[in-house]
Amino acid sequence: MRPAAGITFGGRYELSSRIAVGGMGEVWKATDSIIGRTVAIKILKDEYMGDPGFLERFRAEARHAALVNHEGIANVFDYGEEQGSAYIVMELVPGEPLSAIIEREGRLPANRVLGIVAQTATSLQAAHDAGLVHRDIKPGNLLITPEGRVKITDFGIARIADQVPLTATGQVMGTVQYLAPEQASGHTATAATDIYSLGVVAYECLAGKRPFTGESQVAIAMAQINDTPPDLPADVPEPVRNLVMACLAKDAAGRPATAAKLAQAATALHRGDVQLAASYVPQVLGDAEPATAVMPQQTRVMDAATTALPQTTVMPGTAAQPAAADAGEAETEAEEPGKKKRSRWTWPLITLLALLLIIGAGTAYALWGNRGGEPAATTTPPPTKTTTTTTTTPPPATTGEIDPGAIVGMNVDEAVGYLQGLGFTNITPQAGNPAPDDQENLVTAVNPTGAKVPLDQPITLTYAVRYPDASQPGAPTGRSEVNSGQAFTVQLAEAGSFCPTGFTVSNYAVNVEGDGSLSGVSGATANLQANSLRAGDPNGTITISYSASCQNSAGVTREAPASPALTVTVKAPSSSDGASDNGGSGGNGGNGSGGNGSNPGGGPSGGSGN
Repeated sequence: MRPAAGITFGGRYELSSRIAVGGMGEVWKATDSIIGRTVAIKILKDEYMGDPGFLERFRAEARHAALVNHEGIANVFDYGEEQGSAYIVMELVPGEPLSAIIEREGRLPANRVLGIVAQTATSLQAAHDAGLVHRDIKPGNLLITPEGRVKITDFGIARIADQVPLTATGQVMGTVQYLAPEQASGHTATAATDIYSLGVVAYECLAGKRPFTGESQVAIAMAQINDTPPDLPADVPEPVRNLVMACLAKDAAGRPATAAKLAQAATALHRGDVQLAASYVPQVLGDAEPATAVMPQQTRVMDAATTALPQTTVMPGTAAQPAAADAGEAETEAEEPGKKKRSRWTWPLITLLALLLIIGAGTAYALWGNRGGEPAATTTPPPTKTTTTTTTTPPPATTGEIDPGAIVGMNVDEAVGYLQGLGFTNITPQAGNPAPDDQENLVTAVNPTGAKVPLDQPITLTYAVRYPDASQPGAPTGRSEVNSGQAFTVQLAEAGSFCPTGFTVSNYAVNVEGDGSLSGVSGATANLQANSLRAGDPNGTITISYSASCQNSAGVTREAPASPALTVTVKAPSSSDGASDNGGSGGNGGNGSGGNGSNPGGGPSGGSGN
């Protein structure tokens, strides 16, 4: 069944207007005739109904989205198949896709991008906790409400971690410009895959363009796998740049550990707290790589030690001349004893020296053994230990601060996003008392508050609601028939029957049509005057309706719609009444002369009546 305005699906969802056309189907605005709710209904294209793969993927989208109950993910209400069509009924999200905002505005401010990243990552964590990987995070699937809230849509190719995949091994699913390297390689998508895709979205928001482009889908996919993303513009703060580049790490292990940590880091950067952000995602401080950074220092130390040796060998060079002279003297002295008679102590002294040399050699050998066989004179001293200061990542926070001064007066949707960014997970908005229209949806109270509120503790946000509208007042009440020219009154409904509680009527606006006019309004009483009709004319009618303005002590005004109409008949005088009363209206001329010629229908003489 091809969708068109006025067609009803499932016996209750009446289509009104088409919102968008996607790859798998069309999205329409519809009304649920049973409960009166406006919804969005996504209808699978007819050409895909005969493809079991597409139909199963469409069913999977409904199942997957229904798995997660989170305000940052568009709710799914119903699913059905009928007359060759399949459809998903979901929440109608006011707003526009992020892709339209980027196309219209180009680059977005860093703080705005951090807010989008924090909200999206918080919602993704809810999906990941349910075992669901989206696999197609991109600007077109992120809806931004007028209040700035982010809603994730289109779980058409999402994958449940422990479920047999719908795609064949090695098949690539997703939009290639936002594919993670492992996804582009045909490997299994994980939670880190969604983080990479969100990193591409953040890069596009900050730079106004995607990090990887190419002449073909394959070229872009290869760039995702092999290329380094270009630097972001220089005006992007360095911690923000580092966070985005961490999300774009080729190795999934180099990305933020979880979507929740990414959300917390983005929120901390939004508040300007770089150190807190680094406690969740250490890469925010830059690629310090402590283990790698220490190695060059050790290398330089060793280089210094090895270059010191040539310097010490130069010194004997300067002393080489005395050494050579000593050697020459020794040779001269050695020659001279040949000429002289040897002393009788020569050989005993040589023997003693030899024994001392042997003993010394043994001692030295023993010492070398105790030191691992290295001679003390040539042993390289142990490298000096380089003291490095390492930042220990603190354990994940379990509490957070709720400052009512920062939340009260904030839009309730923004307040929910703010608290989620701080790590709180159990937040319930609650309607409070009515307030003036300019305070609608503003937070009036938050409970609990304090410096150390557990992140999983239920938090209630009370917000102001709009005063109700005035209902339609009842029709005026009074006479249904009056005489020609007669003055009469009708009663208008009292305020209590149609104004909101606490409102009074500040003004009645009475509308009179036909053969009568309004003389004035006193309280809830309208004073009217019927027109004078000529004798013998047909009866006339007066149609009376009214609207009203309701107002309360705070100056809030509600306009009541127009009431049903009261119809009053105006009786025209009969012909005989006209002869006796007006003279010249006809009949006996003699009698007509007795009439008052000045009255309408009267003549100057009775004869004129013939």
